[in-house]
Amino acid sequence: MKPLVFVHGFMGGSAQWDSIRPHLEDRFDLVTLDLPGFGKNHAMPCINRIEGFADWVIAALKDKGIRHYDLLGHSMGGMIAQEVARRDAQAVDRLVLYATGAIGVVPGRFETMAQSKARAIAAGPRATARRISATWFLHYEKAPAYPACASLAELASLDAILAGLDAMQAWSGQDRLRLIEQKTRVIWGEGDRTYNLDQIRLLWTEIPDASLAVLPGCAHAAHMEKPRLFCDVLQDALM
Repeated sequence: MKPLVFVHGFMGGSAQWDSIRPHLEDRFDLVTLDLPGFGKNHAMPCINRIEGFADWVIAALKDKGIRHYDLLGHSMGGMIAQEVARRDAQAVDRLVLYATGAIGVVPGRFETMAQSKARAIAAGPRATARRISATWFLHYEKAPAYPACASLAELASLDAILAGLDAMQAWSGQDRLRLIEQKTRVIWGEGDRTYNLDQIRLLWTEIPDASLAVLPGCAHAAHMEKPRLFCDVLQDALM
């Protein structure tokens, strides 16, 4: 089976894919990474550039002996995936950009990056993790998957949170979208508060071979809110 590589987003980790693993593991060789500063790698030195994260992902996959793979990136991980797809173009077959955008400083984000940094410093990493995680679900803290998502986010230190925000703030891939060669599926939950439809439409229309799937009744963490629907759309993209 061809490897399917998952790159999680800000304050995520490999464990966030556990809910969809049973739906996919008989079809794909699932490779779920933990970025430096997050998840199982929360003790690793932080990276504060999207390009630096991309180089780390490429090196990690080569260390695992993975030379040809499909690639999915979620949120900040979607920014990283765009860079990986360009930098490791011959290795990446199909690309899935999920709940993400081409601009690090997202217009219409639920709060500015400066506000996120100030609130993180004032409230501390644990409270920040729980507050931001809630925004990823249509029903906030009432979502069944929220506790697990928040617990995973709590592994991130304040340094990792600030480094991640710096990485997004300094990055834009808008002018390089047409350089993405892979067949690409853009996936978006219609209730996503982080990335609005204008950002999703930009990916869909500017990447030369892109298609769009909009998932109803879910937000930024659609794979946790509607795992079976998400997996159906994902498998269709990779057929």
